[in-house]
Amino acid sequence: MRAQRPNSREKILAAAADVARETGPGSLSLEAVASRAGVSKGGLLYNFPTKAKLMQGLVEDYLREFERALEVANRNGEGKNPLAVYIRLSANDCEEKQPSASWIFSAIAEDPDFMTPIKTFKRQLFERLKGETSDLKSLLVCYLAIEGLRSMNLFDSDVLSKDERELLVSSLLEIAK
Repeated sequence: MRAQRPNSREKILAAAADVARETGPGSLSLEAVASRAGVSKGGLLYNFPTKAKLMQGLVEDYLREFERALEVANRNGEGKNPLAVYIRLSANDCEEKQPSASWIFSAIAEDPDFMTPIKTFKRQLFERLKGETSDLKSLLVCYLAIEGLRSMNLFDSDVLSKDERELLVSSLLEIAK
């Protein structure tokens, strides 16, 4: 058996993200992803044995990208206040269209361990911010408000207007000073 090219996993994840954005994650088919990635279905299954593992890979890839964006922002001098960097980056992220919650629920039903990388990432991020922020009360308020924005976005239940979201973010940035 030939070894997979080193970038086939990344090509598959990029294709899966594109297909999920276009058709909705609930309609994500392995055939469509394989076709978009230019790999055989067997090649896709070699990297991701189930649809749940593919969705988990998408989530892990998203978390790595978010972590990278945090590190870049901190390295580029925006990191004078790591909590403010987190707030800005997260608020911008919440403005982007997110997949519906239905695909997360279906992935959890197929594999309860699906949430493990998300829980681990959030715990590590919170601990990192806790180590970089002198005021725990401010961190708790800001972190939980941002997680609330993320949840409303994920579940398509955002009750805030654009102006209200902007007011919330500017208020959080004031708290984070």
